[in-house]
Amino acid sequence: MSAEAPARISARVVDLIAQMTLDEKLAQIVGFWEGEEGDSVAPMQGELATMGKLDQAMEHGLGHLTRVYGTNPVDATERAQYLWDRQRQLVKGTRLGIPALVHEEILTGLSMWKCATFPTPLAWGAAGDPDLVERMGALIGTSMRELGIHQGLAPVLDVVRDPRWGRVEECIGEDPYLVGALGTAYVRGVQSAGVHATLKHFVGYSASKAGRNFAPVSAGPRELTDQLLIPFEMAILDGNARSVMHSYAEIDGVPVAANPELLTGVLRDQWGFDGVVVADYFGVAFLRHLHQVAPDLADAARQALAAGVDVELPTGDAYAAPLKAAIEAGDVDIALVDRALYRALAQKEDLGLLDEDFSGDPPTDVVLDGPEHRKVARTLAEESIVLVSNDGTLPLATDSRVAVIGPNADRFQALFGCYSFANHVLAQRPGVDLGFSAEPAVAGIREEFGDVELVQGCAIDDDDTSGFDAAVAAATRAEVAVLVVGDNAGLFGRGTVGEGCDRDDLELPGVQRQLVEAIIATGTPVALVLMTGRPYAVAWATEKCAAVVQAFFPGEEGASAIAGVLSGRVNPSGRLPVSLPRSSGTQPYTYLHPTLGSGTDVTNLDPSPVAVFGHGLSYTTFAYEGFEAAAQVPTSGAMTASVTVTNTGERAGGHIVQLYARDHVGSVTRPVAQLVGFQRVYLEPGSSAKVDFEVPTTRVAFTDRTMTRVVEPGDMTLWVGDSSQRVAEAAVTLTGPTFPITTESPRLTKATVQS
Repeated sequence: MSAEAPARISARVVDLIAQMTLDEKLAQIVGFWEGEEGDSVAPMQGELATMGKLDQAMEHGLGHLTRVYGTNPVDATERAQYLWDRQRQLVKGTRLGIPALVHEEILTGLSMWKCATFPTPLAWGAAGDPDLVERMGALIGTSMRELGIHQGLAPVLDVVRDPRWGRVEECIGEDPYLVGALGTAYVRGVQSAGVHATLKHFVGYSASKAGRNFAPVSAGPRELTDQLLIPFEMAILDGNARSVMHSYAEIDGVPVAANPELLTGVLRDQWGFDGVVVADYFGVAFLRHLHQVAPDLADAARQALAAGVDVELPTGDAYAAPLKAAIEAGDVDIALVDRALYRALAQKEDLGLLDEDFSGDPPTDVVLDGPEHRKVARTLAEESIVLVSNDGTLPLATDSRVAVIGPNADRFQALFGCYSFANHVLAQRPGVDLGFSAEPAVAGIREEFGDVELVQGCAIDDDDTSGFDAAVAAATRAEVAVLVVGDNAGLFGRGTVGEGCDRDDLELPGVQRQLVEAIIATGTPVALVLMTGRPYAVAWATEKCAAVVQAFFPGEEGASAIAGVLSGRVNPSGRLPVSLPRSSGTQPYTYLHPTLGSGTDVTNLDPSPVAVFGHGLSYTTFAYEGFEAAAQVPTSGAMTASVTVTNTGERAGGHIVQLYARDHVGSVTRPVAQLVGFQRVYLEPGSSAKVDFEVPTTRVAFTDRTMTRVVEPGDMTLWVGDSSQRVAEAAVTLTGPTFPITTESPRLTKATVQS
C-alpha cells in the first residue's frame, strides 16, 4: 500500500489488495463498455474502446460495467437478468469473486428505455426548488438501486459562463450558489437510495474560450476558487458526494486529468474528499490523443494516476495493457495503482458489493415511470416555466381561436436534453418508440384549448422558407398565434445544442427568427414559446411579441406545463437561472461582474442582458414589506434578514424570494450583485408569508490578494427582490478581523417560511 492511502482504512480492502496479482489490480480500476459499437455518444469513441470481448475483460475481475441499460433500448427485466448473470460470473468465476460496479447516465433521469425523463438542469435552476429536486433524485436513485446500478453520472455542477457552449443545457445556472444548492439537493436525493452520485465536470469545463467544447480554459486561480469550484465544494462538504468526474478541460495549459493540484490538492487535501475520482469517457487517453502532454498511453496512465484519477472510464484504453507494460518495465510505480485501487475497492465496500453474491433473483417489476415520477416531473416542469415578457395577452381564454406554429410544436424530442435517452440513444435508432408517454407541445395546447390549427412553418436548423406562407395564413385566421421554436438537442453536431453542439451566434437556429417576424407582421398577437437548451438573444422578440415564454427542455410533462401557462391554469413562477443575452458579441457575460463588467462611460458597448438573472413574471403581483437585516454581524458569523411577502393580486401563485448582497469595498474587485439565498413560497390571493434568512458569511467570502479565502470586515448592502434587481434593501456592516474560511465553515443559507 502507498503511504498516501486514504485515512479511512478498511482492513478488508487492505487484505484484498495484498492478495492481488497485477492483472487483478488493473482489472478493478477500469470499465468495460459492451454493445456501443457504431454509436457516437462520446468524443473519439470509434477510435478508442478497444478492450475486445467482455468474457475476456472479466477474466481477472472488472471494476465497472459501463451503461449496461443505457447503451441500447433494452427491456429492463431481460437486461436485469443478463446483468445478474454477468455478476454471478464475476463472483463465481474469478479468483477473488468481486462484482463489477455498474454506472449509468442520470442527468435528467435514469437514461434507459422507457424510464421517466425529468426537466433538464437549467429547468431545476429556473424552478428554484431544492426540496423537489431532492425528491426527483431519490426517485432516480431508487430505480438505480432496484436495477443493480450503483453509480450515476450526475449532477453537472459547471457554472454557466458562455451560452454559446453546447453543454449549457446540462447546467443549472450562472450563479455558483444556485448551482451548489440545487446540485447538493440532487446528490442527497440520489444517495438517499444507497447509490452514489458523481459530480461533473471537475473543474473549469464551462469556461472554455468562445464557448467551444474542449477549448482551452484561461481561468485564473481566483475565478476557479470563488466561482467555478464553489458548487463542487458544497456538494462534497454538505452533500457528501461519493464520486467526482474530472473535466476534459485544460486550464492554463494543464489538463485537469493530469493536474494533482486540483484532483488531489483541492479535492482531497483541502476538502477531505475520500471518495473515487473517475475519468470522463476516454479522458485519460485524451492526454495523449488530444492534449498531447503524454507521448503514449502508458505515460497518460501514469500522469492521470499521479494526479488522482482512480478509475478509467468507459474502458481500459490506458489503465489496462499500456499501464501493465509500463509497470513491468519499471516506468510506473505500483504504489500509484494501489492508491487508486484502494479507493475503488473502498467504494465497492461502501456499496455492499463485496458482500453481494447475486444469488437472488433479479427484479422483474421495477417501476420506471410511475405516478410519483409523473407528479414530480409535472410539478418541476410547471415551476420551471419562465414568463419573460407579457403585454397582457396571456393568459389566453380557453375558447380562443389559436394557431400553433413552429418546428418544436409537434416534436416530443423538444421536451428533452441531449443526455435524455430519447435524444442520446433513440435519435440513432429510427423506428424505435419512446417507450413512455411524452406528448409534444401541441398536444398539451389541444388539451387546454380544444381544436387548434397546426403548421410547422420551418425546420429547426435549415434555410427552407417554403412553409412560411401556410404559417402566415394560419396566423391570419387565428385570434392568437402560439409559436413554438427553439432547439434540437443532440451530440457532436447532430443538434443545435448539446455536447459538441456549440454556436458562434445566439440567434435562433435556422430561419426561425424570420418565421416569427413573418407571423408578427400579420398583426395577430404572438405568444412565443422558446423550447431551448440555452438562452438566445431575443431582444427583438420581447419588443415585438405579445408574450415570450421560456421553457428549458421541460421533460415528459412539459407539454401540459406549457399549455397550462398559456391558459393560466398554471401561474408561471420560474426565474431565469441565466441572463438572457442581448447579443453573442456581449459574451461571455455573468451577472456576477464587478463594476467595470457592465456598461460604463469608458466603453460604447453595453453588455447588459435583455432580462436579468432571476427575472420572471407572474399572473399575480407580490409586494415586499418590512425587510430587515441585522445591522452588524461578525465576519465569522451569519447575516440574518427577514421580509414579509404578500400576494396582492387575484390569483394564487408561487414566488421565489431572492436575497442578494454587495460588498462595497474589497481588497480585490467584488461583484455588483451576488445571490446569497432564495426561498420558494406559494401564496393564495391576499395571503402573506414571512421569510427568514440566515446567511453564513461564507457566502460573501472571496480569495484575497494573498490567495487566501476570507471574509473581510466592511460595509455591505443586502436586498430582496424577484430578480437580481433591488426591491428593498438594508445596510449591513461586517465587524471584527478578517476571517479565513475553512472546511468547517457553513456554506448553505437557511431559509424558513412563516405563513
